[in-house]
Amino acid sequence: MGKIIGPADDFYRLRIARLDESGEPDLEWRDDILYRTPPTQRVEENESWVVEAVTLDNAETVTRIASFSSAEEAWAYLDSAKLDLGEMTKSQFEERHLCGH
Repeated sequence: MGKIIGPADDFYRLRIARLDESGEPDLEWRDDILYRTPPTQRVEENESWVVEAVTLDNAETVTRIASFSSAEEAWAYLDSAKLDLGEMTKSQFEERHLCGH
Protein backbone atom coordinates (compact mmCIF):
# COMPACT_ATOMS: atom_id res chain seq x y z
CA MET A 1 0.00 0.00 0.00
CA GLY A 2 1.35 3.41 -0.96
CA LYS A 3 1.79 6.45 1.20
CA ILE A 4 -1.10 8.93 1.07
CA ILE A 5 0.00 12.51 0.47
CA GLY A 6 -1.76 15.85 0.37
CA PRO A 7 -2.57 18.91 2.49
CA ALA A 8 -3.13 18.08 6.16
CA ASP A 9 -6.46 19.90 6.26
CA ASP A 10 -7.79 17.40 3.68
CA PHE A 11 -7.34 14.67 6.29
CA TYR A 12 -7.82 16.21 9.76
CA ARG A 13 -9.92 18.64 11.76
CA LEU A 14 -8.94 19.85 15.23
CA ARG A 15 -11.12 20.24 18.31
CA ILE A 16 -10.92 21.01 22.02
CA ALA A 17 -12.60 18.93 24.68
CA ARG A 18 -13.03 19.71 28.38
CA LEU A 19 -12.60 16.74 30.69
CA ASP A 20 -13.75 16.49 34.31
CA GLU A 21 -11.24 14.16 35.93
CA SER A 22 -12.58 14.41 39.49
CA GLY A 23 -14.62 11.23 39.22
CA GLU A 24 -17.39 12.83 41.27
CA PRO A 25 -20.96 12.86 39.96
CA ASP A 26 -22.24 16.26 38.86
CA LEU A 27 -25.73 15.48 40.12
CA GLU A 28 -27.26 13.67 43.10
CA TRP A 29 -29.78 10.89 42.73
CA ARG A 30 -33.03 11.30 44.63
CA ASP A 31 -35.14 8.20 45.25
CA ASP A 32 -38.34 10.13 45.91
CA ILE A 33 -38.36 11.58 42.38
CA LEU A 34 -37.06 10.25 39.12
CA TYR A 35 -34.54 12.90 38.15
CA ARG A 36 -31.29 14.25 39.42
CA THR A 37 -30.78 17.56 41.17
CA PRO A 38 -27.62 19.63 41.53
CA PRO A 39 -25.61 18.78 44.65
CA THR A 40 -26.14 21.00 47.68
CA GLN A 41 -22.41 21.54 48.08
CA ARG A 42 -19.98 22.63 45.41
CA VAL A 43 -18.04 19.75 43.91
CA GLU A 44 -14.44 20.60 43.15
CA GLU A 45 -13.76 19.65 39.57
CA ASN A 46 -10.37 18.70 38.30
CA GLU A 47 -10.64 19.96 34.74
CA SER A 48 -8.28 19.43 31.90
CA TRP A 49 -8.51 20.57 28.31
CA VAL A 50 -7.36 18.40 25.42
CA VAL A 51 -6.70 19.19 21.79
CA GLU A 52 -7.65 16.34 19.48
CA ALA A 53 -7.27 15.57 15.79
CA VAL A 54 -10.28 13.96 14.13
CA THR A 55 -9.83 12.20 10.80
CA LEU A 56 -12.24 13.27 8.09
CA ASP A 57 -12.67 9.79 6.62
CA ASN A 58 -13.79 8.34 9.98
CA ALA A 59 -15.09 10.70 12.67
CA GLU A 60 -14.57 7.97 15.27
CA THR A 61 -10.81 8.05 14.78
CA VAL A 62 -9.60 10.65 17.27
CA THR A 63 -6.01 11.26 18.35
CA ARG A 64 -5.24 13.28 21.46
CA ILE A 65 -2.52 15.75 20.57
CA ALA A 66 -1.98 17.61 23.85
CA SER A 67 -3.47 18.17 27.32
CA PHE A 68 -3.61 21.44 29.25
CA SER A 69 -4.74 22.57 32.69
CA SER A 70 -6.42 25.73 31.40
CA ALA A 71 -8.68 26.63 28.50
CA GLU A 72 -6.46 29.56 27.54
CA GLU A 73 -3.43 27.30 27.01
CA ALA A 74 -5.51 24.85 24.98
CA TRP A 75 -6.94 27.57 22.73
CA ALA A 76 -3.48 29.06 22.16
CA TYR A 77 -2.13 25.65 21.13
CA LEU A 78 -5.18 25.01 18.93
CA ASP A 79 -4.64 28.31 17.08
CA SER A 80 -1.01 27.36 16.41
CA ALA A 81 -1.91 23.82 15.33
CA LYS A 82 -4.63 25.15 12.99
CA LEU A 83 -2.02 27.28 11.23
CA ASP A 84 0.13 24.17 10.79
CA LEU A 85 -2.89 22.22 9.55
CA GLY A 86 -3.45 24.77 6.79
CA GLU A 87 0.21 25.04 5.77
CA MET A 88 1.64 21.53 6.14
CA THR A 89 1.28 18.29 4.27
CA LYS A 90 -0.35 15.34 5.96
CA SER A 91 2.98 13.69 6.79
CA GLN A 92 4.55 16.93 8.07
CA PHE A 93 1.55 17.55 10.35
CA GLU A 94 1.60 13.96 11.63
CA GLU A 95 5.32 14.16 12.33
CA ARG A 96 5.02 17.43 14.26
CA HIS A 97 1.76 16.89 16.16
CA LEU A 98 0.76 13.21 16.11
CA CYS A 99 3.98 11.24 16.46
CA GLY A 100 4.57 10.03 19.97
CA HIS A 101 0.94 10.61 21.04
